[in-house]
Amino acid sequence: MNRSVITYVLGTVLKIEGALLLLPCLVAAFYREKEGIAFFLVGAAAMFLGFLAANKRPENSVFYLKEGCITTALSWIFLSIIGCIPFILTSEIPSFTDALFETVSGFTTTGASILSDVEVLSHASLFWRSFTHWIGGMGVLVFLLAVIPMSGGSNINLMRAESPGPSVGKLVPKIRYTARILYQIYIALTVSQIILLLIGRMPLFDAICTAFGTAGTGGFGIKNTSLGGYSTYIQWITTIFMILFGVNFNAYYFLLMREFKKAGIMEEVRTYFGIILFAVVVIFLDTIHLAPSPGHALTDAAFQVGSIITTTGFSTVDFDMWPMLSKAILVALMFIGACAGSTGGGLKVSRILIAFKTMLKEFGSYIHPKSVKIIKMDDKPIDHDVLRSVNVYFITYVMIFTCSTLLVAIENVDFTTCFTAVAAAFNNIGPGLSLVGPACNFGFFHPFTKWVLMFDMLAGRLELFPLLILFSPTLWKESALKRFAKKDGF
Repeated sequence: MNRSVITYVLGTVLKIEGALLLLPCLVAAFYREKEGIAFFLVGAAAMFLGFLAANKRPENSVFYLKEGCITTALSWIFLSIIGCIPFILTSEIPSFTDALFETVSGFTTTGASILSDVEVLSHASLFWRSFTHWIGGMGVLVFLLAVIPMSGGSNINLMRAESPGPSVGKLVPKIRYTARILYQIYIALTVSQIILLLIGRMPLFDAICTAFGTAGTGGFGIKNTSLGGYSTYIQWITTIFMILFGVNFNAYYFLLMREFKKAGIMEEVRTYFGIILFAVVVIFLDTIHLAPSPGHALTDAAFQVGSIITTTGFSTVDFDMWPMLSKAILVALMFIGACAGSTGGGLKVSRILIAFKTMLKEFGSYIHPKSVKIIKMDDKPIDHDVLRSVNVYFITYVMIFTCSTLLVAIENVDFTTCFTAVAAAFNNIGPGLSLVGPACNFGFFHPFTKWVLMFDMLAGRLELFPLLILFSPTLWKESALKRFAKKDGF
C-alpha cells in the first residue's frame, strides 16, 4: 500500500476544505454574525493540518484501485469530521453525533436532517450546510484531479472510487481534463439556475443555497417548509434543474461537442426521462382530487418525482399524505435513482437496465437453451467485468440494506419509518415516510441508529466498496506485515 500518496492526498483534501470553510466566514461578515469566527478557526486548523500532511510530494505517486478506495473513503470521513466542528463550536448543533450526522448528510448529498427548525441557524451555517451538498455532489477528489497535477495514469482510480455508476471512463485522454470538463459543466448549470431563480425574484442568498442543494441533489432547505413557500415559477425552475443534474454528464459533453448522435442513443438517459414521465402522469392522476387545481397537482407531482428520483429531497407538499399508489411510486423511485455519472444517488438507471436485460437473457435461455445473446447498452456489448460488478453490487446492496433495517428496527418504530429511513439514507435521498416524512426529521433517533444511518449515507454515496474496504482485516494485516518487513530490513 502506497501510504505516502494516501497521506499526501488526504492532506491536500484538508487544505481544500480549510479554504472552503473561509466562504461561510465571508457570509458571516456580510450579515455581521459572530459564528464566522468558528468557521475561520476550523478552516485555519484544517489548512495547517493539511500543510503538515502534504508538505512533501511523494516520490512514488502511482496508486492502484485499492489505494484509490482507501483514499476516497478516508477523505469523506475526514471532510465530515472537520466540517461538523463549526456547528459544535457555535452551539447551533451542540451534540457531536447530531453535528456529524448533519454534515455527513450534507457531503453525501442526502439531505436528512436532525433539525426541527432550520430557520434559527445563522446565515453562515445555512450556507455551509447547503455548500456541503455542492462540494459532495461532484466530489472533492474529482475537484482535486481537476486543479492539481498528479503524475501517473492511475489517477483514474480516484475517480472510479468516488464517481457513481457501474463503470467510469474518460471523456478525453487525460483524466485531469475529464475532471475539468465535468466541473465546468457542473458550475455552468449551477450558475444558470441561480440566474433563473433571481429572475423569479428569489433573494440572492436563497437562490445560492437552493442552487447548491439542487446541483448536488442534496435537498437541505433554508426554510422549514423547504421550497413550499416559494412561487410556482421557482418550483418549476428547481424541478427542471433537479432533473438536469440527474442526467449522465457524458450526455452534456456530447452535446457541447455537437456529437448529437452519441447523446441521442444514450439508452440510460432515455429510460430516465421515460420513468419520470410515467411517474408524473400516474401521480398527477392519483392526486388531482387533493390539489386546489390541476395546475397545482401537476406542479407538485413533477416536483416530487424530480426530487425523489434524483435523490435531491426537496419538498413542496407533505407527500406522506398522498394516496398509497403515489407513495409506492415514490418509494420505487428512491431505489431507482438517477443516471450514472450524475450527482444523484440510488441504484442508478443504468444498473436497473443491465439487471433487467440480464433477466431477459436468462429467461430466453430457458426457452432457447442453445441461443447465444449478447447484452448491449447503447448498441455496444457490455463487458463481462461490468456485468459481474453489477451483480455483486446488487448482492452487497441487499445485504447492507437488510442488516441496516434490522439494526434500525431495534428502535421499535413502525416498519414504514424503519424501512424508508434506511432507504432515504442509503440512497442519499433525505425524507422518507411516516416519522421521517417531509414534515418530520431524524432527530428523534437514538445515537446508535444515527451512526448506522451515517454509515449507510457514506456507503451509498461511495458506491459501497470504497467504504467497506476499510473494514477488511486482510487489508490492514497486509499493511502491518509490510511495515514490519520494511522495519526489519526484509
